[in-house]
Amino acid sequence: MQTPNFEIPTEMRDFADKSVDQARTAVGTLMANAVKAAEQVQASGQTFQSTFSAAVAKGFDHAQANANATFDFAQKLVRTKDLREAFELQSEFVRSQFAALQAQAKDYGALAQNAAAR
Repeated sequence: MQTPNFEIPTEMRDFADKSVDQARTAVGTLMANAVKAAEQVQASGQTFQSTFSAAVAKGFDHAQANANATFDFAQKLVRTKDLREAFELQSEFVRSQFAALQAQAKDYGALAQNAAAR
């Protein structure tokens, strides 16, 4: 028994060859875009982590500065000789802490601006 010899037409082979090449190109492009997207997500995550770490460190710095200012105030307060001196000291402390709070808020604002600019 002989099997018939069937030949695939050249046009069909060319069409199949082009289809494989197009599929290869499409998958290559898809993979390159996926890698690029993953890199962007990773960079965004690193930016967030860096900004968050900076904000936490800044928060600890501010908390330490505020605690030191409060202890300095308390120490000066217990050394006052009269009520007038205590009130003056209190007023000075409130003014300086308000100024410190404004400076600290500016620090956080600058961190937020830097994060948004990235």
